[in-house]
Amino acid sequence: MSEIRNPALWESGARKIQWVKQNMPLLRSYEAEFSSEKPFAGLKIALSIHLEAKTAYLCKVLAAGGAEMYVTGSNPLSTQDDVAAALVHDGLNVWAWHGAAPEEYHRHTAEVIKAAPDLIIDDGGDLVNLIHNEYPALIKNVIGGCEETTTGIHRLVAMDRDGKLAFPMVTVNNAKCKYLFDNRYGTGQSVWDGINRTTNLIVAGKNVVVAGYGWCGKGVAMRAKGLGADVIITEIDPIKAMEAVMDGFHVMKMEDAAKVGDFFITVTGCRDVITETSFSNMKDGAILCNAGHFDCEVDVAGLKKMAVKSFEARNNIMGYTLANGNSLYVIGEGRLVNLAAGDGHPAEIMDMSFAIQALSARYLVQNKGRLTEKIIPVPEEVDNAVARRKLGFWNVEIDTLTPEQDTYLNSWELE
Repeated sequence: MSEIRNPALWESGARKIQWVKQNMPLLRSYEAEFSSEKPFAGLKIALSIHLEAKTAYLCKVLAAGGAEMYVTGSNPLSTQDDVAAALVHDGLNVWAWHGAAPEEYHRHTAEVIKAAPDLIIDDGGDLVNLIHNEYPALIKNVIGGCEETTTGIHRLVAMDRDGKLAFPMVTVNNAKCKYLFDNRYGTGQSVWDGINRTTNLIVAGKNVVVAGYGWCGKGVAMRAKGLGADVIITEIDPIKAMEAVMDGFHVMKMEDAAKVGDFFITVTGCRDVITETSFSNMKDGAILCNAGHFDCEVDVAGLKKMAVKSFEARNNIMGYTLANGNSLYVIGEGRLVNLAAGDGHPAEIMDMSFAIQALSARYLVQNKGRLTEKIIPVPEEVDNAVARRKLGFWNVEIDTLTPEQDTYLNSWELE
């Protein structure tokens, strides 16, 4: 009941999963709890997240809690075939393979929805959109779901605004234990892991253009600065632009940044961030990549049309020579560079994000039928529980308020 590339690869995938498990103490602890409590007994969970080792371990934790798992990837280039094989070997249902064509990706996504899930764990909103648009008869089975990304939450908010969202969704990305760490430190490190391992070029002394100064953009810019780059930020939000200036970065329009940039990284969640106008102004050898969710931030299709020649410059890097003689280079087809050209966020970071996912899924089950809103924030007690447990694994102790301090902070009367 699975569709994967090669079941014989399972041992390699199992080693990867064991490695991340060793470095994800939070999930290990929740796996032990779930194994005892079985909060998902009798339930089906459909999951679409980048299918690599850390995601696979989350799937195994949910399965330990009694869930029947139906798994696919959220990006054709981030699926690791050996990891998919390891999950199938362990009895989970998986539809995914690396490099899936659009029609294959759609079929794989549809298969996990056709299982009639009780819970949905999504990354970018693909599963939620598919069940609403193509399988509405299955909505009645859904208790609720969880969304991993900023882009996916934007979609959910739009659906809810239009009265189309039919079941509650927990906005996992908005949890403090997610965006303050995953988006900033996770994206910051993993983007440069992907760029550096793919290009084998130095960053120090180069001009790095980061499009978007949200939490992910902050992380990418911070790590670029640490690598010795001169960092330029492009933004549409005046507040974020001010933050970037006061954080010590240059801020300018993309049309101006295009003339001086050596590396370009988009982190906006929007489309057409770097287009024909910018391509025409770029210097020979400029390198472009995307760290936003979808592969429309860098207009790769437009670049292909402009090019008089295209060629594989290096593994996972395509070169495009323009009429002016300059060659521009795109990493990972403009898909998520940290996953299309790397292994994604570090295990210790995803330990927190996936702990929030697991606890949010349990929260939905515990509150089945009692949630009246469709957009549900992660409860503060869940966020704090994850943070305190993580601190415990770091052997870090913090202070607590005395009763007098608590009264002082929660009183409006002056003594």
